[in-house]
Amino acid sequence: MSAAPYVPRIRLYQDWLRAHRGLQFDSYQQLWEWSVRDLSGFWQSLWDWFGMESPTPHRQVLAEEKMPGARWFEGAQFNYARQVFRHVQPAHAAGFPAIIARDEKGRQRELSWPELRRQAASLALHLRAQGLQPGDRVAAYLPNIPEAMVAFLAVVSLGGVWSICAPDMGTNAVLDRFKQIAPKMLIACDGVSYGGRDHDRTDVVGQLVAALPSVTHLLVHRNLGLDAALPAFTDLAQATAAAGAEVDAFEPMWLPFDHPLWIVYSSGTTGLPKPIVHGHGGITLVMMGAGALHNDVGCSYDPNSWGERYHWYSSTGWVMWNAQMAGLLSGTTCCIYDGNPGGSKENPDWTVLWRFAADLGVTFFGAGAAFFANCMKAGVDLRQHPGLKTVRALGTTGSPLSEDVQRWGTRQFEQLGTPDIWWCNISGGTDFAGAFIGGNRELPQVPGQMQCRELGCAVEAWNEQGEPVIGEVGELVCTKPIPSMPIYFWNDQDNARYLSSYFDMYPGVWRHGDWLRITPEGGCIIYGRSDATINRHGLRMGTSELYSAVEALPEVLDSLVVDLEFLGRESYMPLFVVLRPGLTLDAGLQAKIAGAIRTALSPRFVPDEMVQVAEVPRTLSGKKQELPIKKLLLGQPLEKVVNRDAMANPQCLEWYVAFAGRRTAASASRTAPSGS
Repeated sequence: MSAAPYVPRIRLYQDWLRAHRGLQFDSYQQLWEWSVRDLSGFWQSLWDWFGMESPTPHRQVLAEEKMPGARWFEGAQFNYARQVFRHVQPAHAAGFPAIIARDEKGRQRELSWPELRRQAASLALHLRAQGLQPGDRVAAYLPNIPEAMVAFLAVVSLGGVWSICAPDMGTNAVLDRFKQIAPKMLIACDGVSYGGRDHDRTDVVGQLVAALPSVTHLLVHRNLGLDAALPAFTDLAQATAAAGAEVDAFEPMWLPFDHPLWIVYSSGTTGLPKPIVHGHGGITLVMMGAGALHNDVGCSYDPNSWGERYHWYSSTGWVMWNAQMAGLLSGTTCCIYDGNPGGSKENPDWTVLWRFAADLGVTFFGAGAAFFANCMKAGVDLRQHPGLKTVRALGTTGSPLSEDVQRWGTRQFEQLGTPDIWWCNISGGTDFAGAFIGGNRELPQVPGQMQCRELGCAVEAWNEQGEPVIGEVGELVCTKPIPSMPIYFWNDQDNARYLSSYFDMYPGVWRHGDWLRITPEGGCIIYGRSDATINRHGLRMGTSELYSAVEALPEVLDSLVVDLEFLGRESYMPLFVVLRPGLTLDAGLQAKIAGAIRTALSPRFVPDEMVQVAEVPRTLSGKKQELPIKKLLLGQPLEKVVNRDAMANPQCLEWYVAFAGRRTAASASRTAPSGS
C-alpha cells in the first residue's frame, strides 16, 4: 500500500478555511490580500485552527488598527509554557522526544516530553520559592543547550520575563543589555566549548553579579564542570532535580494575552541596545503561524505528521534561537547543536551540522545564509551523508542568499536523490520576532529570491515619495500591525525610542530598515540594510557598541564602521580608524583592535578590513556619517547621498570617494572574464 501524498500545511489551512469559514482563494496572492485586509478574520482563524485555549473569552481580536499601540485579544488569558505542555502526553505517546542536543565533543542528550515538563516544573517551583513574581526579570547567560529551554519555560510559566545573552558575548556587551532591565535572578554557565576549545566564563559570571545589584539569586549550570570560585549560587542541576506530587501538579499561570514574555535586543546605530518586550500570546500566535504556514513545520494540527525533527542552527544571542524553540509550541522535536558549525581553526570542517542532521533524521534544516555559502566554498559533498535524505526543506535567513549558493545546494540534494528539495528563505527581525517575507511550499522557487510576503504581514516596498512600488527597490515597510510587534521597550518613557526606531520616517507605518524589491510575480528580494546597523551572519549589533570597544584603545582617536551587503556577493565590513599622530596601522595594532572587538562584542564583529584615515566624516552636530559612506561604497554618487552644507568636515569626503572608486575598480577586475 503506497503512502498518501504529502499535503503542505498551508494547503491544510486553506482546506480548513473553506470548510469552516466558507473562504476559497484561487491564488496565494488572493489569500495574502484577504489576510492583510481582514486582520481580525485572519488572526481569529489561526487561533481557531490551532485550537488555542483561554479560560476567559476575548472581547475582540484587534481593538484598534494602529501602530504602535495595537491591542490584541483583550480579555483572553494565555501562557507560552501551557501551549508547549499541551503536547506532553500525545507526543510522548507517539514515541517522539521533545529535544535532542549534541555538542562539539560529540555528547548527545535526549529529553522526553515528560522529562522536559518535569524539569521545567521543578525549576519553576525553586524560583518561586526564591521569590520570583510575575513581571520580575530573569537574565540568562547560557549556550544553546537543553538547560536554556528548560529555564525559559520555568521562568515564563510563573510570569517572569526572560532575557538571554550568549556566552560568546563580551562582558560589556552583556551588561549593556542586562543593566537596562535590572534582573532579579541570573542563570549562567561556568563556561562553553567552541571551536575545539573550552572557554572558562566563571570570571565573567562574577563580573555580571557584581555589576547587577538587582540580582538576588544566582543559578549556575556546570557546563564544563568547573569548580571555580563564584559568588554564592545554586547548582542548576539540583534545582531541576525535584520530583513528587507538587511537581506533578504544577501548572503554568494564566496571564493576560499581552503579559511580557521576554526581552530581546536589537541594536541601532546610536545608544544602548534596544530592550524589546514581546507578549506571550502575540509571540505564540505569530511563531506558530509562520512555522506552520510558511516553514511547513509542525505536528499538533496535523495528526499524521508526528515525528517532525526541526533544526535551525543558532546561538542564544540570535532570535533564531527563539524561533528554533518555538517548534515545541506545536509538538515538534527540536534538534539543537552547541558549537562551531565550521569546526575549529586548526581543523576546519563544514560537515559538522550536516552529519548531525543525518544522524538524527532531521526533516527541516535551517541556518544562516553565510553557513551555506561557506559550505559551497569549502567544497562540501553531501553525497557522503546519505542520512540527509530525510531532509525535505532547507531554511535560510540572516542575510540574502545568493542565487549561486541556492543552486549549489539544490544540486547537492539532487545528487542525494532529493530532486524537489525546498528552500524556505525568510527575512524578518528580532524587532518583532517573526518574518515579513518567507516561503510557501506550493509556490515556484526562483534561486536568489524569497517566495512571498507572509500572511498577515502588510508589507510593501516604498519609494522616496512614500508610494508602494512593484519591480523597484524601496524601503521595506509594514502598513498594518502584527500581534508579535513589541508591546513596548523596557523603560522607554513615552515610547520615545520605540517611535524613533520604526516610525520616524513614516508615522504610523513600520519602517524596517531593509531594501526590498517585490517582483510582479510576488517574489521578494532583500538587498541588505537601509540603515547603518551591523548585520554579521544574522546577528545585529549597533555601531556604537563597536566604537566603544575600539575607541577605548589609547591609539585610536576616532573610528567609523559600515556593513555592506551585496546581492550575490559576500558582505564586506571595513573599519576606518583615525590614529594618534605619528602612529601607523600596522599588523600589531590591527591585532590589538581585533582583540578589543572580540573581547567586548564577539569574534563575529571583527571587520573584514581596517583602514587608516585622516578624518571621520561628521555632521555639524557631530554625528558620524555612517549611512552616506555606506551608500557611497555601495556605488551611489556622492551628490545623492550627502549634503556637504550639513557637514562639519566636508573636505574629508574626497578620500572616501577615491576609496570607493578603487574598490569598484578592483571588484570589476576580479569579476571580468578571462582575456577581457
